[in-house]
Amino acid sequence: MTTTAPAKTRQTLKRFNLRHLFTRPAKPYIHPYLGGLLLGIVLFLAFLITRNGLGASGGMNRVVAAVEDTAVPGHIDRTPYLLKMAGGNKNPLDDWSVPVVFGALVGGFTSGLLNGRLKVEINKGPRISNRTRLILAFTGGAIMAYGARMARGCTSGQGLSGGATLSAGSWALMMCIFGGAYALAYFMRKAWN
Repeated sequence: MTTTAPAKTRQTLKRFNLRHLFTRPAKPYIHPYLGGLLLGIVLFLAFLITRNGLGASGGMNRVVAAVEDTAVPGHIDRTPYLLKMAGGNKNPLDDWSVPVVFGALVGGFTSGLLNGRLKVEINKGPRISNRTRLILAFTGGAIMAYGARMARGCTSGQGLSGGATLSAGSWALMMCIFGGAYALAYFMRKAWN
């Protein structure tokens, strides 16, 4: 015996279109003070529940180490820095920071989906090409990633978690990041205006 879907369900399935996910009107952003309060609560709960703060660069580093351990395990065993994470029988993904990275990706995607901001776009000023914008973005990201490894933490790990624990090194790093950003903004302003 075959059953057919009710007319309302069939109509809903016909109306559902993947393009609809990318063309929904965007909802307004949350108020910055409320967003800061919510972030503070999440950080407090992270310390309370996991005994660790928030941070992404360590988790990304472990994902890269896992891929590298699969592709060239001999290199991992010869590099002291990587050996601590993935040498021998160690699983580099067995760390609290790895779920934070994937949670941030899934959470960002879900937030964009629910608030009508899920779209493919390149944010840039009128005087810069898409190619130049992408080159600058990836170059800046690579420099920040390298700096995060040198500083032993990214802006979330050092700035949020380290700053919340009143670590002098974290506060110094954040001042350097903001100072460097303001200094570079002078030279990059023409690309955005």
